[in-house]
Amino acid sequence: MVVTTQPIDADNHYYEALDAFTRHLDPKFRERGVRPVQEGKRVALLMGGKVNRFIPNPTFDPIIVPGCLDPLFRGQIPEGVDPRTLMQVEPLRAEYQDRDERVRVMDEQGLGAALLFPTLGCGVEEALRNDIPATMASLSAFNRWLEDDWGFDYQGRLVAAPMISLADPDAAVAEVESLLERGVRIVHMRPAPVPGPNGTGRSLGDKRHDPVWARLAEAGVPVAFHLGDSGYDASFSVKWGASGEFGFGKSDPLGHVMTSDRAIQDTVASLVVHRVFTRHPRLRVASVENGSDWIQVLAKHLRKQANQTPWVFDEDPLETLRRHVWVTPYLEEDLSALAALIGTDRILFGSDWPHGEGVAQPLDFAKELGAFDEQATQRIMRDNCLELLGLV
Repeated sequence: MVVTTQPIDADNHYYEALDAFTRHLDPKFRERGVRPVQEGKRVALLMGGKVNRFIPNPTFDPIIVPGCLDPLFRGQIPEGVDPRTLMQVEPLRAEYQDRDERVRVMDEQGLGAALLFPTLGCGVEEALRNDIPATMASLSAFNRWLEDDWGFDYQGRLVAAPMISLADPDAAVAEVESLLERGVRIVHMRPAPVPGPNGTGRSLGDKRHDPVWARLAEAGVPVAFHLGDSGYDASFSVKWGASGEFGFGKSDPLGHVMTSDRAIQDTVASLVVHRVFTRHPRLRVASVENGSDWIQVLAKHLRKQANQTPWVFDEDPLETLRRHVWVTPYLEEDLSALAALIGTDRILFGSDWPHGEGVAQPLDFAKELGAFDEQATQRIMRDNCLELLGLV
């Protein structure tokens, strides 16, 4: 990767091609993995043999206009305007699926580099959680597609994060070793319990996963936990008798209130309490598109637990968070309070471009950094991401 002097966007996205999960898939998983099918005039996706609505239109054509929902999330909707009218769509642009076009557009945007994350892919592990072999095969196939179409470090500008599941610990180690040999710079995991057999789950801190953490830590490759279908909405529906769907326009509003921030908070808690960072002190992780308000709540709970069971913790857990965790905040949050809690050097610039709930232009993010001096702004917009990637 080129150590650019321009801003580095730590939360950028592509829109997957329809064959992203099938191009390299072992044929024996064809009926069990992710498969596009014609449904009348529309294309639908079968995941595990069932129609999945995580993404309403998997062709992404038409697609939502970048940043059109930004006022909704900032609470800046003009009086009398129905929030549903903010949604705008447009034809699929070349730069959403073509890496050379993306680099060209990044030049226009003033971006030096970007970390790239899935859109459709963020819902696959949950959809296949009851078929662990299909999960592992599908994600491995996806990573081959990602390498084909985007590359893991294209021209030093586009750094794509392959997806890792820990559901099969042995297969996870093999996938990580293969990815490291192929030059990966960052990997993406779902913020959620690890799927186990027969509908069970386990902590990310389970020692069965230590070989993966060890290899990533030794290689200096960080883990990004990006927002996706964590399965919390499904759990919520069982307990509260509401819709358990996760997806655009599908989720129950009560579920948003009850499960908001829980997946990433619980994920990082499992790493701290189950001593992943103690066993792997060089491991670096990032929370991407999960906001940041949860960190203060988590720090409070961890410190309380450390007071009650001090033998579980080697240090103040807030210090553990400050050393190992980077975060992309939402722009409607109190960024000064976040900096006071975890330090300016752990805040990442992430635009969520070209998603509708992100900003219209990636560098619009910088408009919210008025409370920070030039040096701190430089860290947030560029240097912190280089440190996360181990390049400085």
